[in-house]
Amino acid sequence: MAELWDQLADYRPELVALCYRMTGSVQEAEDLAQETYLRAWRSRDAFEGRSSVRTWVYRIAMNVCLTALKGSGRRVLPAGLGVPGQDPDVPLAAADVLWLDPLPEDPAHVAERRSTLRLALVASLQYLPPRQRAAFLLREVLALPADEIAEVLGTTVPAVKSALQRARARLDEVTPTPDAFVEPDSSAARAILNTYIAAFETADVPALTRLLRDDATLEVVPSGLSLSGKGACVPHLAAHVLTAPGLYRMFPTVANGQPAAAAYHRDHLDAPFRPFGLAVLATDATHLVAITTFLDPALVGAAGFPADPAHAGGSFRR
Repeated sequence: MAELWDQLADYRPELVALCYRMTGSVQEAEDLAQETYLRAWRSRDAFEGRSSVRTWVYRIAMNVCLTALKGSGRRVLPAGLGVPGQDPDVPLAAADVLWLDPLPEDPAHVAERRSTLRLALVASLQYLPPRQRAAFLLREVLALPADEIAEVLGTTVPAVKSALQRARARLDEVTPTPDAFVEPDSSAARAILNTYIAAFETADVPALTRLLRDDATLEVVPSGLSLSGKGACVPHLAAHVLTAPGLYRMFPTVANGQPAAAAYHRDHLDAPFRPFGLAVLATDATHLVAITTFLDPALVGAAGFPADPAHAGGSFRR
């Protein structure tokens, strides 16, 4: 039994990631992974080894997720609300919106493909009914064959194949055209991230303008701001964000398999920096393609940074 529990412990990082893809919420994912372990412990005597430990625990996790998702709405990014190009001075009435969370990456636990954690795909997955979402993730992320997916979901192989076909067709409709994004620890991504951080810390609007691709997008959670195109993003950033040098302090990190910046902010130069939020970037080999900013101070700590930036550091720091 101790050996079984040791095997289960090894699966925790990928279970949390799986539950995150299912729910779009980091806190829910942590809670659902914990509930999975509680159920596994309670039913440990019933495990007879007729399936692998992995299949057994994923069956439990998927049942936990599917139960939790009953009656819940989908989580979105601002673009998913259908209000691109909104006036940034007009607040969006989105108090009841369930926002998608970012997933800070633990470098010690990169257990699954980063591409399936990118914000655009996780947001698109929320359009799928829960059982289609589960079938798709078990196939595309975990590479389980149809018969094992059927075992995990308690259904038939034909039902699994049908669910996968419908899921892929729906994702083709709602997923943005994929870009050739570079890995977050590549030299190109590091250079773009460092330029982005420097531009924010020095309020260098021309540098940020050069960095943005012409079709770049900007989304801000939970304000609901969604802007598309350099011509819309730069004026907003210049007028509302990059107003003076020295107001931001940022440190590089990784979230959702993408380069990211943990941000601190102060209202004026004599004030102390305080945790501000997390910006998740999508980049190609030369430009910044998308900025998704999450205005949640707790995310700075979740990404492994302290409350005081004087004690912070970063592996990509210029």
